[in-house]
Amino acid sequence: MFGLWILDLYGLAWANWLLLIGLAGIGGAVPPIIERIRRRKIENALPSLLETLSDSIGAGQGFQQAVQGAVTTRDDLIAKLFAQALDESHASSFDSALSRFAVLTRSAQIQRVIHLLNTAIEQDADLKDILFRLSLDYERLNDLMNKRESEMLGRSILILMFICVGLPLLIAFIVGLFAPWSGGFQVTAINNMFALFFCATSMLSAAVGGRMLGRMKDVLWTLPFWGFLAIYLYIVPYYLIGG
Repeated sequence: MFGLWILDLYGLAWANWLLLIGLAGIGGAVPPIIERIRRRKIENALPSLLETLSDSIGAGQGFQQAVQGAVTTRDDLIAKLFAQALDESHASSFDSALSRFAVLTRSAQIQRVIHLLNTAIEQDADLKDILFRLSLDYERLNDLMNKRESEMLGRSILILMFICVGLPLLIAFIVGLFAPWSGGFQVTAINNMFALFFCATSMLSAAVGGRMLGRMKDVLWTLPFWGFLAIYLYIVPYYLIGG
């Protein structure tokens, strides 16, 4: 990578280890991100599935028949998981298939819905009305969750871009312009201080962004990378501008 030797020149060789740890950490952060995308895809499809089941029951079908019909006509992930649960539980009861489906989704939201449906079936309640109301409730819930996530994601990205990218580049430009190393200025100690400062603040800003999104554990994997990036974007531009 261009400019890594410049870090050695200023006694910041340890930052290269941050890069190695950070790249490995990004690899560790990818599986939770993929799993969350999968889970949200299933949860966003839940209201339409519930509405389909409600319409089928309103047309005179039984609940089990409505589920099998929805699985046959739909081609999304939630229908495939439902079909898998039905296949794996074909030798047992339909309740077992519902429980298996809840487990396969790995979604607390869907597990709550299945629990409510099991309770409604046991009490012989009006499933058509319950399914329709659940579809409306979870559609509103998912809309709110998606809106909040979009807003928080934008804010966290803004924080990261300012603290991890914009601020180091700005300070590097100012210091390189008014105290260039080519002019004989001894700024190694100052550069080391700024490097440590930007490393700490970038890690903190990444952690704050992760906390805002409710993904603190996932973001912890990437903290070393953000620390390295801030150091790199200060030291290398300073060297180029100061020369």
